Amino acid sequence: MDFEYFLTHLSKIRTLPLGGLDSQFKMAPELRKHYSLEAIEKRNPKESAVLALFYPDIDFKTKILLMLRSNYKGVHAAQISFPGGKKEKNDLSLEHTALRETEEEIGISKKEISIVRTLTKTYIPPSNFWVTPFLGITQKTPIMKTNYEVEKVIEISLSDLIDDNRLSSKNLTTSYMENIDVPCFKLNNYVVWGATAMMLSEIKDLLKSI
Repeated sequence: MDFEYFLTHLSKIRTLPLGGLDSQFKMAPELRKHYSLEAIEKRNPKESAVLALFYPDIDFKTKILLMLRSNYKGVHAAQISFPGGKKEKNDLSLEHTALRETEEEIGISKKEISIVRTLTKTYIPPSNFWVTPFLGITQKTPIMKTNYEVEKVIEISLSDLIDDNRLSSKNLTTSYMENIDVPCFKLNNYVVWGATAMMLSEIKDLLKSI
């Protein structure tokens, strides 16, 4: 999708209804579907935020930014995610958290990013996080400088994201589940699943409506 076309539809992207859990659960592992809002709140989850950043590549095609996390000691090590993280005491808001984390992890200044809208919160059971995703844009091809938390930047074509042929499933074993089939996106030869896939699913449904 041309970035100019994407920009001309920003007003619709800002105002179209979100798919919410209906969209997210298309790509949710069965484990996640077992948690009601009441059950989630009883666990007193921590707040965090991520940024789904859209931008033009050198050919002015629309890209969305993902990243492969480094293989550190933690539940989400070596997984694919959006830039983002836990809300810190000095963060003024969750939007501030998403922008700060993006600047720290990817090196893109918050001054270059415009927030388009807030998406539906996503709960992550293994780490007990409520994650608020924000959809943002930068109008030029960003220069990225990653920190130690990021193994690799993954630049996804928006055309690939909205292509139903990229949907699949995979049998996975992790530190918190064993031999489980999960829905996933296959993007740039990576398997994207879990909370990131759930958020991408809502974004995909939103953008297919424009």
